[in-house]
Amino acid sequence: MATLLKKVWDSVSKRSSSNSKPDSSSSMATHLSPPSHHHNHHLSPSFLEIPSDVLLQILKLLGPKEVAKMSVVCKYLKSLALDEKLWIFFLQNQNASLPHSWDSLVFAETYLRSAYPLQTLTTQPTQLCFMRIYGQRVQVPGSIIIDGGSGYCKYGWSKYAAPSVRSATFLEFGNIESPMYSRLRQFFSTIYGRMQVRAASQPVVVSIPILHYDDTESAKASRRQLKEAIYTTLFDMNVPAVCAINQATLALYAARRTSGIVVNIGFQVTSVVPILHGKVMRKVGVEVVGLGALKLTGFLKELMQQNNISFESLYTVRTLKENLCYVAYDYEAELLKDTQASCDATGEGLFTLSKERRAMGLHQAIALCMDHCDAAELTSDNAWFKTIILSGGTACLPGLADRLEKELHGILSPSMSSGVKVIPPPYGQDTAWFGAKLIGNLSTFPGPWCVTKKQFRQKPRINRLW
Repeated sequence: MATLLKKVWDSVSKRSSSNSKPDSSSSMATHLSPPSHHHNHHLSPSFLEIPSDVLLQILKLLGPKEVAKMSVVCKYLKSLALDEKLWIFFLQNQNASLPHSWDSLVFAETYLRSAYPLQTLTTQPTQLCFMRIYGQRVQVPGSIIIDGGSGYCKYGWSKYAAPSVRSATFLEFGNIESPMYSRLRQFFSTIYGRMQVRAASQPVVVSIPILHYDDTESAKASRRQLKEAIYTTLFDMNVPAVCAINQATLALYAARRTSGIVVNIGFQVTSVVPILHGKVMRKVGVEVVGLGALKLTGFLKELMQQNNISFESLYTVRTLKENLCYVAYDYEAELLKDTQASCDATGEGLFTLSKERRAMGLHQAIALCMDHCDAAELTSDNAWFKTIILSGGTACLPGLADRLEKELHGILSPSMSSGVKVIPPPYGQDTAWFGAKLIGNLSTFPGPWCVTKKQFRQKPRINRLW
């Protein structure tokens, strides 16, 4: 195979170099856009005897740049180089490090590449040209992704497999009564400093927690004020383009959906967010439950104290919650079981929990949100709100999705509960970050998704989706 590959490539290289003068400054996209006319040199009979499936395997070994050059040699090689299966292979190879990465890429390029209004999942999907998409994605500069929550922040490059850093957030995004600009400036400057990159070098995708939940004029004004502060801060730091989207919508994209209900268990509260075609349906109502990760950690702390389990810090309790706790599918039945388990907490030794491990479920707020969605009659059917995506670190508790689904089937009418599906966080605590990664790596990015400094200055009240 190696000898055959060398002969084929030597033959192609000679013809390619004799037919055109290569331009070292030409981009990958240029190579992947074959010219309208080609020289029709004849290949040797021995070359033409090679089966096309064998040649395709050879082309896979050569790689995308060399394959793109082959398309200018002759019609036969052009037809092979334009084979969509070949470019699907290259794209899959390029994104092989993550689970479901190929499905996510196809979803993003089909439904997100043109931004809003999004193409709906029920319409005929756009026919994708994977050769063109490969060339465009190679040219995408990438972006800085900042997923900032009230408890924890994740940030890193969109080209990386996961966030570079996860750290405690030192900024409460929802508090707009303090001097917002200076606090945002400190927040973003610290992140860029830790990443050791210049703010002017890359676009940024910022995820923002759902806040000021209702549809009142006061809430709208508060959201607008925060938006303007974030855009102003980043553009004053010379960031070239900014894309800001709420965490719930990004979690939905990470699950490869454009419509559904996102249950985001945040640091302080849990938000139940209805989203239709990528837009938060605030008029339907965002349900807010005063139970977040911090309160659940506090609840476990109280249980441990009641059972004389000593510990030195709340961090230890959080570690035990993340490693030992789960949601019982049948709470009463679980009480009869021996569920003792142990975990080694750094610096404090081995801890053993039993009945403290179990947590009760959350379902009434979701059912209420579904009732509101059904009553609003926004679409011809009620299927869009029957997919429920969980998001947030605490939402990763084992058993939570199954328990919620069971409880919903128990309290909803048969017509409402039919087809209900609860999906665990697709990428764990980093789900919103991965939703932003899908956008930051789109073949059309930054294009339709971002606002530039010039656009922001010209239209300070531009309608940006949150």
